[in-house]
Amino acid sequence: MTTGLVILNIAIMLLVIAGLFFMQKKHVSFSKRVFTALGAGIVFGFALQFAYGPTSDVVVKTADWFNLVGGGYVKFLQMIVMPLVFISILAAFTKLKLANNIGKISSWILGLLIGTTAIAAAVGIITATGFDLEAVQITQGEAETARAEELQQRYGDTLEGRTLPQQILELLPGNPFLDFTGARPTSTISIVIFAAFLGIAFLGVRKKAPEHAELFAKIVDAFYAVIMRVVTLILRLTPYGVLAIMTKTVAMSDVDSIVKLGKFVVASYVALAVMFIIHLLLLTASGLNPITYVKKAFPVLTFAFTSRTSAGALPITIKTQRSLGVPEGIANFAGSFGLSIGQNGCAGIYPAMLAIMIAPTVGINPLSPSFIATVIVVVAISSFGVAGVGGGATFAALLVLSALNLPIGLAGLLISVEPLIDMGRTAVNVSGAMTSGILTSRITKEIDPNVYNDINQKIEAEA
Repeated sequence: MTTGLVILNIAIMLLVIAGLFFMQKKHVSFSKRVFTALGAGIVFGFALQFAYGPTSDVVVKTADWFNLVGGGYVKFLQMIVMPLVFISILAAFTKLKLANNIGKISSWILGLLIGTTAIAAAVGIITATGFDLEAVQITQGEAETARAEELQQRYGDTLEGRTLPQQILELLPGNPFLDFTGARPTSTISIVIFAAFLGIAFLGVRKKAPEHAELFAKIVDAFYAVIMRVVTLILRLTPYGVLAIMTKTVAMSDVDSIVKLGKFVVASYVALAVMFIIHLLLLTASGLNPITYVKKAFPVLTFAFTSRTSAGALPITIKTQRSLGVPEGIANFAGSFGLSIGQNGCAGIYPAMLAIMIAPTVGINPLSPSFIATVIVVVAISSFGVAGVGGGATFAALLVLSALNLPIGLAGLLISVEPLIDMGRTAVNVSGAMTSGILTSRITKEIDPNVYNDINQKIEAEA
């Protein structure tokens, strides 16, 4: 009986996938197909949960088969992250216009990423305080307890007792080939640093041996074209991946736990909305139309929201900045740096909210000015090296909690609503990276206002 029901569920999934494929053949826009997949996944997931229950054998076995699509999609994204980050940074250096003011551009991008993360931390603190969020309000069920134990076992010995200089040292690429495998939580920033060293070396070679530099630049451009083509092929799978991931997530979610944590979910989205508005205010203050930004950024923000991966959104992030008049070199830098430095949602708002919630459990007054200032500084510094694919927010929270001597196991309290919150966090991460690129271009006077204001110059994710 169970096998028959599982086969029925798989057949329904295949029919929905066929419908999405038909929409693609009819040239329905990428955003509409992704939102259709998101909606279908939510509806199908709730139907499975209502019919069988979230812990039934039918749902567990069905989800296992669905994971071939959803999990496979995520694996493909993980496969391309490191090559994509590496080649994007390297390609930024091979762009001629970037050579003369590389220091100024990188300084502005990094400054804006870290600065907005500090602002995001303040927003998280204010929101957590305003909603009166405390860790003691959250009931620890079996899932939360198991998650806490897992985090303590995996990261406890690694993070506890580690000084700030030791944490910074971990960012450096002692073995870049190891970091290409993503073996360490800080592998992404290590690859960024390694690529930056190669880029700086390229600039030196270009002055002394231009023929060698020209050959190297052509090789980099060739690799960049191939890698971007691979990314395009993977992005075309997004609607199917989103459908399977959302169906599995909703079908196996504990609705009661989500309802109990509804206050935190609402508070999180209020904080994320405020941070997005701050991005728009920064653009407005620089003399740019925020409405134009929203219209052009909608496809990439939609992709980030549904896929929950900043790294997977990188090529669309770069293309979107280009459609907003940002030079290619700056767009590559801002997009790539934004994957591992200053993620406003995952590394800014989330860790700050957790710190405020957990502080009372160890007798710390979360409203103490000194504690608030410490949280903001620690969050900004710890935002370095947060990976842009799955788990980045958790790792950022662990870094902050360990630096503040707060129990890291309590970071597992919100496992029930993690996927729901992570969608909004990822979209804000991407918006923060694009905002840093646009503002840097504006400050260095390299942005093309005509392209920015041309509403017809938009991108589609499969372009």
